[in-house]
Amino acid sequence: MRVIGGSLRGRKLASVHGMAIRPTADRVREALFNILGSLPQDARVLDLFAGTGALGIEALSRGARQAWFLDNAQTALQLLRKNVELCRLASQSHVMQWNIVKNLNVLHAGPPEFDLVFMDPPYDRAMVAPGLANLVDSRILAPDCVIIVEHAPSEPIDPPPAPLVLTDHRRYGQTELSFFSFRG
Repeated sequence: MRVIGGSLRGRKLASVHGMAIRPTADRVREALFNILGSLPQDARVLDLFAGTGALGIEALSRGARQAWFLDNAQTALQLLRKNVELCRLASQSHVMQWNIVKNLNVLHAGPPEFDLVFMDPPYDRAMVAPGLANLVDSRILAPDCVIIVEHAPSEPIDPPPAPLVLTDHRRYGQTELSFFSFRG
């Protein structure tokens, strides 16, 4: 696994073997960032269910201002911290352990509103809908924030919680990307 573009292009990221952490495939990440274009520039990014941190790190490599990485698994957090250090992004990164499906209260005190959110929960565990609901309820999204959810085809998002609007949907094998705009 590597960073696809930007200032860190080609940098290898640490990962683990097995299915405990399922990082976004390079080709899916490349397609995702091609769709986003210049959106990551100067953005404040939230990477939920961050795992290896590949999505948030990719955004930082492409000019994002800061990234907050949240995951609940200790293994993922250790791997994430390692990748942030490997890429020398500690000054732009905030790594936190939190149960995203429960709520996002950990974010109320500190960060500003987010411009770009990545959400990549474990597949087929019914975490997409509560994760999106908590994201909307948290009041941490900037107007016109873009939210990208990576999910399994067997877990459709219909309908999204208001005021999210589905703007695009793509399928790459067994991975689906749903793009939402926050009309807050």
